[in-house]
Amino acid sequence: MKLLVIVATALCLGVTVAAQTSSQSEEGARVLALDNSWNRALETNDTKALDLILADTFVSIDIDGSIQTKREFLASLKGSGYQAPSQAVTEQSKVEVYGESAIVHGIFRTKSIVKGKTVTQRERFLDTWVNISHTWKCVASVAVTIPAKADSSAH
Repeated sequence: MKLLVIVATALCLGVTVAAQTSSQSEEGARVLALDNSWNRALETNDTKALDLILADTFVSIDIDGSIQTKREFLASLKGSGYQAPSQAVTEQSKVEVYGESAIVHGIFRTKSIVKGKTVTQRERFLDTWVNISHTWKCVASVAVTIPAKADSSAH
């Protein structure tokens, strides 16, 4: 009888862990989809889409060390000096879900035309997402330029 109780308890715990893992995997997939939709919004200069996925308290730390709020970030995309990239691609990314928070890190590449020449830029990024009222929102983003000669597989 004790063995039956132990086996039943172990099976219940296994099912619970599997369900939590599946749920985390589903939430992670949702966050990655939102993170990738950011790329499309940049390519099309869709500030309305970005407004939906960025939390009101969003803060961005850019490659030059500057900090922007959500309002400043969106305004910079509407400015006359902003040129949307012709291509914005996440080359690789990984998500870790921690309950109502998620961290996405990876490599982001853009192609733009600057003074008639195609310029490719690669950045290592870290985005922090929080599930606010059942909606995932990005609350923070940090990007660091990857020098052209750096090996992207390091670390």
